Amino acid sequence: MMACLLEAPLRISVLSEVTATSRHYVDRLFDPDPQNVLQGVIDMKNAVIGNNKQKANLIVLGAVPRLLYLLQQSSSSLELRTECAVVLGSLAMGTENNIKSLVDCHIIPALLQGLLCSDLIFIEACLRCLRTIFISPVTPVQLLYTDPTVIPHIMSLLSRSQHTQEYITQIFAHCCKTPEHQMVLFNHGAIQNIAPLLISPSYKVRMQALKCFSVLAYENAQVSMTLVNVLVDGEQLSQVFARMMQRDKPIEMQLTAAKCLTYMCRAGAIRTDDNCIILKTLPCLVRMCSKERLLEERVEGAETLAFLMEPDIELQRIASVTDHLVSMLADYFKYPSSVSAITDIKRLDHDLKHAHELRQAAFKLYASLGSNDEDIRKKITETENMMDRIVSGLSESSIKVRLAAVRCLHSLSRSVQQLRTSFHDHAVWKPLMKLLQNAPDEVLVMASSTLCNLLLEFSPSKEPILESGVIELLCSLTQSDSPALRVNGIWALMNMAFQADQKVKVEIVRALGTEQLFRLLSDPDTNVLMKTLGLLRNLLSTRPHIDQIMSSHGKQIMQAVTLILEGEHSIEVKEQTLCILANIADGNTAKELIMTNDDMLQKIKYYMGHSNVKLQLAATFCISNLIWNEEDGSQERQDKLREMGFVDILHKLTQASDPSLCDRAKTAMQQYLA
Repeated sequence: MMACLLEAPLRISVLSEVTATSRHYVDRLFDPDPQNVLQGVIDMKNAVIGNNKQKANLIVLGAVPRLLYLLQQSSSSLELRTECAVVLGSLAMGTENNIKSLVDCHIIPALLQGLLCSDLIFIEACLRCLRTIFISPVTPVQLLYTDPTVIPHIMSLLSRSQHTQEYITQIFAHCCKTPEHQMVLFNHGAIQNIAPLLISPSYKVRMQALKCFSVLAYENAQVSMTLVNVLVDGEQLSQVFARMMQRDKPIEMQLTAAKCLTYMCRAGAIRTDDNCIILKTLPCLVRMCSKERLLEERVEGAETLAFLMEPDIELQRIASVTDHLVSMLADYFKYPSSVSAITDIKRLDHDLKHAHELRQAAFKLYASLGSNDEDIRKKITETENMMDRIVSGLSESSIKVRLAAVRCLHSLSRSVQQLRTSFHDHAVWKPLMKLLQNAPDEVLVMASSTLCNLLLEFSPSKEPILESGVIELLCSLTQSDSPALRVNGIWALMNMAFQADQKVKVEIVRALGTEQLFRLLSDPDTNVLMKTLGLLRNLLSTRPHIDQIMSSHGKQIMQAVTLILEGEHSIEVKEQTLCILANIADGNTAKELIMTNDDMLQKIKYYMGHSNVKLQLAATFCISNLIWNEEDGSQERQDKLREMGFVDILHKLTQASDPSLCDRAKTAMQQYLA
């Protein structure tokens, strides 16, 4: 008991002692003698270097506002102002909380103001401190852009020294986060001002300049197109970047140069078959995926490579046969640490914590590799335990891994072969359905796209999915605010209804509800409208089904068809609608809904004479079905349509220049002759 009592007061006295020495440093900042103040700041500088505890104490005791006051006072000597900037820079080197405190004290406007001074040593100290603050994730980058005069002024300081070049390019590289930021920097001459720094004698300057170009070019066509024409010391920029990817250059430089060329290529400024892409960039990125590289390099290499070849089947084919890439990626699941890091215990610990980033990158790259070519997909699914890895990826705790795994699955699900084999063997649909329960939108979009493919009629997964209550889930997707989710929900229902039995069709109509079906038929998104028409066409596909659905919903369906044919819609939408009408005309009882609707018949007549052949074909098909001989009441229908002038139109169409239209008109005419 005694020991405990003794311990507590001791601890208090030690703490007050630390605070007392820190308090002493802060008190000296208020000394009336400027010389003492200067010495106080210098002593403080030496006390805080590498001492996070001391930094935190000084911040708590209010050193920052006083240092900022001294920094901004015109009566302070240049030496004092510079030393203040240095101490503030040192305080910023501490924890994220330190940075938050500094930003809350309005350090950024004070330092930016300081850049207007003419003294280079002071400017460099301010820039160094700004650099440390802006590279922290807790600093709002927007603060660099608040005052429009700041960026042009900082650009003008690039020529002052190697230090200003290093700090400014590093600030730009970290603070260029949006297309707006890219344009502000671009419009203030970032490209012309930074390009010469790529051949600076200082490695740090070259590296930061390179990073600037990678963030400026990312998904930006204007910047990328400009970069292609820039010369540095008489050499094209793409050549400079290519040289920076040589194997003897530092990995960070190789990787960043590869990113620059990748972004320029994706923005359309460099062709995908250009040698600098095929012979330099792609092999460089594949090298980054080897297990010799550090985790961060493998992640960035794989993600950049995935982005580079996403839209291009040729690049996908080349990459798939470069350095055994497909099996190299399998190591992403097995060896989080690079071979070189095995002895470094801190590194091993770090890599285990970040292993999920590797899995995410591997899934992304597999998705990109397999997005078009059947042989590559086969190669991927035959890689050891690949399907099991994807299935476990779908239920990982990291949302990013789940998204990447489902992207990978979606890419592989484009293969008829894979849907029939590995997808079925691994019952992939189960974890996929689970993922659809309450995922964020971007995961839902990918997962529901994959589900659309699993519901195609040749997919063996279609039956078990149907039995798992998927219809309700898809109907709820069609009510989403996101057009992509509405499209996927209705698309999956459309695939499900294709050649389905009556029970499934009735269930779809019941679950979707006629109100929602007709809401989708007036959806502002054309894709949603097209897929809804596709669903309707698949529902109305065999005679008994057509008659049954039209007997219960005929009035509304005819109304919807009328609205679409009268509305401002594309040829595709109207063609699909006329095909639905042709299906209705094929029903036994359903065709009466058209025959008794003179307005609809006039519309069919109008489209038979339309300038677009597709619409003429579809409309002629409707008439063909209405007058078909072997059916009850065909004589009355033929007579009515003859009176309305349809025979004359058919006769005219038998001379049409389009062979299929001509044939269809002749087939229809034969019904009258039989």
